[in-house]
Amino acid sequence: MRRWSRIACALLFAAISSGCAVPYYLQAIGGQIDLMRKREPIADIVADPSRDADFRRALGTVAELRRFAVTDVHLPDNDSYTSYADLGRSYVVWNVVATEPFSVKPQRWCFPFAGCVSYRGYFDRDTAERFQQRLDERGLDTFSGGSSAYSTLGYFSDPVLNTMLAGSVDNVAGILFHELAHQKVYIQDDSELSEGFATAIEEHGVEMWLRAHGDAAALERYLRRIGRRAQFAELVARQQSRLRSIFAVDTDDASKLAAKAAAFEQMRLDYAVLKEHWGGATDYDGWFAGTLNNATLVAITTYRRWLPGLKWRLREVGLTQFYADVAALAELPRDERVIRLERWDAQSSASGRLPQP
Repeated sequence: MRRWSRIACALLFAAISSGCAVPYYLQAIGGQIDLMRKREPIADIVADPSRDADFRRALGTVAELRRFAVTDVHLPDNDSYTSYADLGRSYVVWNVVATEPFSVKPQRWCFPFAGCVSYRGYFDRDTAERFQQRLDERGLDTFSGGSSAYSTLGYFSDPVLNTMLAGSVDNVAGILFHELAHQKVYIQDDSELSEGFATAIEEHGVEMWLRAHGDAAALERYLRRIGRRAQFAELVARQQSRLRSIFAVDTDDASKLAAKAAAFEQMRLDYAVLKEHWGGATDYDGWFAGTLNNATLVAITTYRRWLPGLKWRLREVGLTQFYADVAALAELPRDERVIRLERWDAQSSASGRLPQP
């Protein structure tokens, strides 16, 4: 507890020194300490016959996934994800994203250690939604959504959370690989590259796991799902391009708002066509049932903008060189980094290797 207190004091001092909002940091520090206090060693739970058998098996599988992450995906070997914490809620944090009404570029918030990111996270849903409401009142486009996991980038020994255990094994594996990837390489002030890198490792690692365990049916289902995910991301990217064209025209705000609304209606129609191609799969019906605006698009593209090129590079050079390549990218000035990423994207397009649903 003394160690957490020292870190909390350091974070609060950094917040005050940088002029950041102290209440925001207090909720973040309190939420992190609460999470850490609830940890139990996974090995103890698995070995305890008084605990629920299905729960013990699920955590045993997590331990296998953790070992695979280290030995086969070459992710960090530390104390992260060797403990478990039940938070008693469905999500660990709620992230708020915002844009100007006539822009697809996200607002950015800057923090000690993590740098500048395109979202702001809260451990309490009501607090997140109050912050979102304040941004709404400023006329911004906003989105708020729950997250089942997040990484402290190795500053703490992150536990497995109850929020991470829902769904199939490949879903749990994806979360684990994604969050450990943030500990492997994290690019300050570049959310799109950081999240794209972690997503590339997530999808590659899950495919490796399914192949290693000989589950052909699960592998086929997973490849179809990430194929649909890639095509959905393309749909979102096309919508952003459409909106950029609308916002670039020198017209009055009312005309831009009307054109923006029409563009989102067109996006819904495009999704209906895509679903027919998928045989009626409903993966993103929930997303389309919510409010669509510039910020909801950013919540997707933050993870997907650079993903095709990153996955192409990973296939071409393998894990070891890919890790080195992304670490080298992190050292480049932003303009040079973008040029290299755009080149990888172009090579990905030229290869024509897009997973099919």
